[in-house]
Amino acid sequence: MAEGTAEAPLENGGGGDSGAGALERGVAPIKPQYLTTKEQFHQFLEAKGQEKPCRETEVGDSAGNDLAEPEAKRIRLEDGQTEDGQKEEAAEPREQPQTQKRARGQNKGRPHVKPTHYDKNRLCPSLIQESAAKCFFGDRCRFLHDVGRYLETKPADLGPRCVLFETFGRCPYGVTCRFAGAHLGPEGQNLVQEELAARGAQPPPVRNGLDKALQQQLRKREVRFERAELALRRFSQGQPPGPTPAAAVPEGTVAKGAPRQDNCGAQQVPTGLGTSTPPSSPVRTCGPLTDEDVVRLRPCEKKRRMCLLLPPQCGNLPFRRICKRFGADVTCGEMAVCTNLLQGQMSEWALLKRHQCEDIFGVQLEGAFPDTMTKCAELLSRTVEVDFVDINVGCPIDLVYKKGGGCALMNRSTKFQQIVRGMNQVLDVPLTVKIRTGVQERVNLAHRLLPELRDWGVALVTLHGRSREQRYTKLADWQYIEECVKAASPMPLFGNGDILSFEDANHAMQTGVAGIMIARGALLKPWLFTEIKEQRHWDISSSERLDILRDFTSYGLEHWGSDTQGVEKTRRFLLEWLSFLCRYVPVGLLERLPQRINERPPYYLGRDYLETLMASQKAADWIRISEMLLGPVPPNFVFLPKHKANAYK
Repeated sequence: MAEGTAEAPLENGGGGDSGAGALERGVAPIKPQYLTTKEQFHQFLEAKGQEKPCRETEVGDSAGNDLAEPEAKRIRLEDGQTEDGQKEEAAEPREQPQTQKRARGQNKGRPHVKPTHYDKNRLCPSLIQESAAKCFFGDRCRFLHDVGRYLETKPADLGPRCVLFETFGRCPYGVTCRFAGAHLGPEGQNLVQEELAARGAQPPPVRNGLDKALQQQLRKREVRFERAELALRRFSQGQPPGPTPAAAVPEGTVAKGAPRQDNCGAQQVPTGLGTSTPPSSPVRTCGPLTDEDVVRLRPCEKKRRMCLLLPPQCGNLPFRRICKRFGADVTCGEMAVCTNLLQGQMSEWALLKRHQCEDIFGVQLEGAFPDTMTKCAELLSRTVEVDFVDINVGCPIDLVYKKGGGCALMNRSTKFQQIVRGMNQVLDVPLTVKIRTGVQERVNLAHRLLPELRDWGVALVTLHGRSREQRYTKLADWQYIEECVKAASPMPLFGNGDILSFEDANHAMQTGVAGIMIARGALLKPWLFTEIKEQRHWDISSSERLDILRDFTSYGLEHWGSDTQGVEKTRRFLLEWLSFLCRYVPVGLLERLPQRINERPPYYLGRDYLETLMASQKAADWIRISEMLLGPVPPNFVFLPKHKANAYK
């Protein structure tokens, strides 16, 4: 495959041969009248956009040298090329021309600037919370106690409307809110809308927070895990695993004072995950009630329902709310490390939070050893409200793999079995597992593991159709997933990989899977869930897409806060999402439908300025979009995407 052939159709601005056949594989087939060159594309944005670029926000080296555009994603790797991002980074400076540089892997050296960096003069929480007592630390407090001095250094408000004030009737951030003008009185007091505040105080919109008392007990190791220790003792003695007798488990398996919330006690897959129990079965079911639970259907009447699952990789809570609105059936929190949960780390427990709109919700745990995973499962069964718990056996990154977690568990069958059996004995909700086809590219393991997982008591398995070595190169192997469906039967199997249209979803369902997990497709276009359920292509306008981004920022401010830290955290997640959204090509611009997930867009001019701006693969343009929604960025703001494939300059 010749280098640079993907650029050939772009040099003439769309003249000459057109159509999908003229473009290199891996390039989206855009109608010739919309195609343009890189120079013309950026000239158009600069001419129609703001006169001044967004401060010094462009990503690149300090000398201002442009990094080369990575060429279109290839179907196969060249000989000798590795998937390890570190080796590729070391090899990049030795490559000859800049135009041949490849951009893959993670930006491991990117600057990590925490949101607290932009809020150095912070006001003491005792002054923000009006009901709080005098500052406990007194003169030793590291925060400001002079409101007047704080207001002198506080940046200007970002807008006239505060999302928290309009949603809940009261903004808990008071004068520190970046939209404080909407709810501060003439004397600087924090205003309250009594009617809204009373209504919003009833059901908490977000559940599964970490209680302070429980956090202290976890840090002091005062929490007891009787059920987990009993299960682990059986493994050490070589006894066959079995259900933990109720008489052997004391009532207080969590230390005194820790919160306890009852969950549904059935070891059955929630009906939203693709199965249901006939009314004659004595086993109780979890999840929403369906017709099949009440009325027994004849075989000819049974129609398989397509269940759509949003994976943990796309798991931040505001984005899950967006996907639920567009029709996602099942959502899952971001991957949480079991050892961090057992230590009571607030940042890790934040990954378990659940919004009230998430009717079927699970959490995903990562760990390498039976003791920590079993104890963590028991802790979660007592303290959080979830419908299932998932074990991550698909994470390919070195940090997890080298410690024996993620994909490494597929080669550690003894430990894997102990983890699954131990967690199953202490959980009151179904246990699911996410795996890949295997570790090495041409050595598939899933078909051998699935019958064992079924015998160990796993309720459902999700299979990503790639190995660890492949990461996201090549296409997902749905033919192998079809083989695994037969090997796993009667245990339900979900498939995952390369779903970007309703045609892809229909083709996937023909393999016999019980449901589909959609990851990158949801990042590229979250309205994909609607397209699948309505079996249509949605030519969504740029203004509608901007409204989706506006809703995301509102959800982000509601979740992370409306002070400087919350605004910048929302901005960071928005920019990471925009690094995926720019790969979407509007339906009306395509010569052939649908767009494939491995097809990168060439340079094109959209039907309006906003559509063109959203197609930009330049970080400065993503920042410009964020400024439309969240106001100007702080001084010296820098953003570099997590993945090199999206780090276009």
